[in-house]
Amino acid sequence: MAKSNPKPKQGIALDVGPRIHNPWLDTIVGCGAWSGPLLLLTSFSIASSALKWSIAFYVLALFINYPHYAATLQCALHRSDQSDKFRQFAVYLTVLAAAMLVVAHSWPRALPWIFTLYLTWSPWHYSGQNYDVFTTFARRAGVEPTKRESQAMHLAFLISCAILFLNFHTGPSADPLFVSLNIPAAVSAKLQIVLGITFPICSTYGLSRMLDQAPWRKMLPALTLFSTQLVWFFVPTMLSRLEGLRVLPSYYGTGMVAALHAAQYLWIASNHARSEAQEEGRTNWRPFAYFATLVLGGIALFVPGPWIASRVFHADFTHSLLIFTAVLNLHHFILDAVLRGPGEGRAANLLFRSPSRVTDRAIQAGNRIATSVRWLVGPSPAARTVGIASAVALLAWGTIDQVRYYLALHDDNLPDLRRAAALNSYDAPLEMRLARKELASGKPEAALSAWKRAMQAYPADPAPRDAMLQYLTGKQRYDEAYELTRTSLERSPRDAQLLVNHGLLAMQMGNADEALKSWRKAVATDPSQIDAHLYLATELDREGTTTDAVKEYETYMELVARESEASRPPAAKVISAALKLADCQVRANQPDQALRSYALARKIATQAGEGKLESFSSIAEAGLRAKTGKIDDALRLYQHALQLDAGLSDRHSEAVDWYNYAIFLRDAGFPARLAYASLLKSKTLMESAPDAPDAKSIAKVLDEFEKPLGAEAATIRRHPEPVQQQALALTRSPNKVQIDF
Repeated sequence: MAKSNPKPKQGIALDVGPRIHNPWLDTIVGCGAWSGPLLLLTSFSIASSALKWSIAFYVLALFINYPHYAATLQCALHRSDQSDKFRQFAVYLTVLAAAMLVVAHSWPRALPWIFTLYLTWSPWHYSGQNYDVFTTFARRAGVEPTKRESQAMHLAFLISCAILFLNFHTGPSADPLFVSLNIPAAVSAKLQIVLGITFPICSTYGLSRMLDQAPWRKMLPALTLFSTQLVWFFVPTMLSRLEGLRVLPSYYGTGMVAALHAAQYLWIASNHARSEAQEEGRTNWRPFAYFATLVLGGIALFVPGPWIASRVFHADFTHSLLIFTAVLNLHHFILDAVLRGPGEGRAANLLFRSPSRVTDRAIQAGNRIATSVRWLVGPSPAARTVGIASAVALLAWGTIDQVRYYLALHDDNLPDLRRAAALNSYDAPLEMRLARKELASGKPEAALSAWKRAMQAYPADPAPRDAMLQYLTGKQRYDEAYELTRTSLERSPRDAQLLVNHGLLAMQMGNADEALKSWRKAVATDPSQIDAHLYLATELDREGTTTDAVKEYETYMELVARESEASRPPAAKVISAALKLADCQVRANQPDQALRSYALARKIATQAGEGKLESFSSIAEAGLRAKTGKIDDALRLYQHALQLDAGLSDRHSEAVDWYNYAIFLRDAGFPARLAYASLLKSKTLMESAPDAPDAKSIAKVLDEFEKPLGAEAATIRRHPEPVQQQALALTRSPNKVQIDF
């Protein structure tokens, strides 16, 4: 970060004359007096006018953000008195930036780390510039701060930045482009409180000493700048603490604060360029020509790169734009820090210790670049021709870029989306929006084409593939869906969700072996894939591999138990899995484990209000308890199931449950008349159920139940209800039967 010297020997600096440009421009732009109103305006209106503000910020980037990067390069390349070490440093820094661009395009996982570094560094960079402007205006007011006073004010600026840093990196990040340090909330809160107390102490000490040396009217620009630092960093962070919110890092990289900083930077750079022209004896310096040059330079830096890279690397345009934004910002931060500080030679020595041959080549490359730039802006006819042609091309390209962005934002306008895609089809988010609109307009084939282009633009993003897969399976175009997952696995062989989907489609195509292989690979890649364990268990159960099926069902149930209540699968699905697990455990001769699984299924059904599944679970558990000799428990479970059935509208299931209850009563040694009456109830329900099998199917069983009863059977047939109620009222085991009336 720059020192408080008013005018470093090299780089961008402010003069210390009576004014910089004019009082109004100095106060509004240089000191940031417009920050509060503009930030309030955007904060209150961006939610209701998101589309308009998105367009506005994109235009601001073209005329403010982009040019301020070009201003740094203009300063670095234009000066004829730069040292060889600085030229070596600048060349190496540019080569490093180019390498980062290639790496980020070739390895998508690098982007979040690069973008995080850029977003984290941005407030530090802004604060350093604010401090430099603050000290400049303080000195213009006649203040000569002591070393301790300067350190106190410098620390105040750094503290406001540090508090924001803690806010950025507290807890996990919700932004996929930002990698949080995940500082515990309790630790971050304590640190922010300490810094929040230290900030007013340092700022009060420093400002009070300065105000002792100069009247507040002369100190007004410096005080305005200090208030800008508060508005940019300290106040938003403190408000977020009070409201329990989190300041978004992207706000400081692409929002209004970034635009305000860029405007301030252009204010500084224009003053530097004007002073330099005066020192060189040039009297024809024109601010509008200078600004136009920076606009063209900014377009050259930011517009062609993403368009070209997205085609060369077959990368998503938005992804490529984010890469260029992050890398060029980092290049700007480092180069500006070296330009503004007095020790750029030491920085170059520390960062780059190269063999002499490499050093010489770097210096020569820097000299050639500087010479080429000077020739391009020189008076020769050839240079003017090249310059005009380049300017026209860049303006045309920048206009096309702005138009494409404007069209791409119109989600509800299909023709505009098509025009934007025609200008640049390597834009996955745009193609996704186009696909949704095409599908809604009844053009599924056009939607499929858009999804394919989105996958081609950004293969690492599963969203277009999953959307296309959902459509194909919804239309039962399983062969196309299967082929999509198969080819996608060639690019992403360790995508667990893709492996799960491929297994389902393989099973749909009749290839059980391939399905099992895919699901096994899915759980090996990601053991937390809940559905994959369930699919594996179901297929292993079907094939008779009971022991392996039990293990997969158990793993599924354990994973479900670990999930939060909001993230768990539907209760019916979990109950079904528990019942299947119990059935497998019965076949595997694990009765105790099976009883626990049945009980778990019944408990979940009770909690979820799934009466039918609760009845089914109770009947299944009752049957197993009866086999293990626990007659009283089985009796209660059967009766509970029948009571549930009475409140449901499923006569067939109720008939089956009464039949099972009748068999239980007979086999357990309860009075034959109770079992017979229960069987009559089952027959009556079957006869009234429209989808039930023929009631004659139980006629033979009825004959067997009637024989022990003799003439009593006819009496029961005439009036079965009282006996059926007695059957439901049983409370004891057969050797001590008790009937409650």
